[in-house]
Amino acid sequence: MPILDLEPQYRALRPALQAALERVCGSQQFILGEEVEAFEDETAQYLGVAQSIGVNSGTDALVIALRALGIGPGDEVITTPFSFFATAEAISLVGATPVFADIEAESFNLDPRQVAARLTPRTRALLPVHLFGRPSAMGALLELAERHGLAVVEDAAQAFGARYAPPCVGCAAPACAPATQARLQGRYVGTLGTLGAFSFYPSKNLGAYGDGGLIVTNDPQLAERCRKLRSHGSLAPYRNEMLGYNSRLDALQAAILRVKLPFVAEWNAARRRVAATYRQALAELPGVVAPAVTPGHVFHQYTLRLLDGRRDAVRQSLAEQGIGTMVYYPTPIHQLPVYAGRFPPQPVSEAAAGEVLSLPIWPEIAESVQLRVTSAIARALSARRR
Repeated sequence: MPILDLEPQYRALRPALQAALERVCGSQQFILGEEVEAFEDETAQYLGVAQSIGVNSGTDALVIALRALGIGPGDEVITTPFSFFATAEAISLVGATPVFADIEAESFNLDPRQVAARLTPRTRALLPVHLFGRPSAMGALLELAERHGLAVVEDAAQAFGARYAPPCVGCAAPACAPATQARLQGRYVGTLGTLGAFSFYPSKNLGAYGDGGLIVTNDPQLAERCRKLRSHGSLAPYRNEMLGYNSRLDALQAAILRVKLPFVAEWNAARRRVAATYRQALAELPGVVAPAVTPGHVFHQYTLRLLDGRRDAVRQSLAEQGIGTMVYYPTPIHQLPVYAGRFPPQPVSEAAAGEVLSLPIWPEIAESVQLRVTSAIARALSARRR
């Protein structure tokens, strides 16, 4: 049993996907062009944002967003140590310094109280991650950013289609003001801050058949800078105005994503049902902390915590029964070799790294398959107690 099975989705969409690929091949426009422009228009409309810029990957989306803000050497950007490496890597790649603030134990997302404690005169931006598809405490983070004149770049790589729904259930952050709640209520993550970055890696809730990314913003000047930066610093041939990147979304990926976009809400709703089934089945197991099915959460991953040092034994037991799992993430970013020894401890993130386990999840997964997974976890825990 894999942790992810994309075949049911492909089977259902195969005729439309093949027609989209034929359309692109017939047009002979493979980089940017009308297909990408149409995808940008459709995602902007879907997300309710003014500007949408297709790029080569979610990593490039973060790098270009930071560059568009003019963030570079001498600047600090506060982010989470519990995420994929690209989150902090993007900060370092533009020459700025990542500053790690610890996470909330329940949500796995940035703790705004820890963020506030790490502000310095060099802080230029906050970079929260909506990890595993759960919205971060954006109300508190945006209020903090507004008080201190900071930009906010949202890493929404795992959260396409997630909506912000304050108050944040289980969030330890100070409650944001009613006016902030009203302003953010129901909006898609990625559209709440200064810029948002998405990934279309194939495993994502909205996934391409290769790499792809998207930057969104309501600021037309930032959007123009992003469009220049994605194409060697130029909007017109041979008029390079800055040092940029070769980070253009290709038309084949855009065409695939256009086919899939209308189904995202349906797939996300199915993921929430899968999560609810898992949570109910795991409720009575000792030492298992299942994620809450909070408003807006779209469950890119279904990640639970296994307490008291049980995680690795349970994972091994499931592997022996042919059940795929993953550990996202076994080493917090601040402890990776590239950063090791440079940053203070992050105890909540470090504890999570030793306890998290992601279970199989995709929209079409059968309940019987889920119950096989949870039964295997129960047996593994029982064997360990004996």
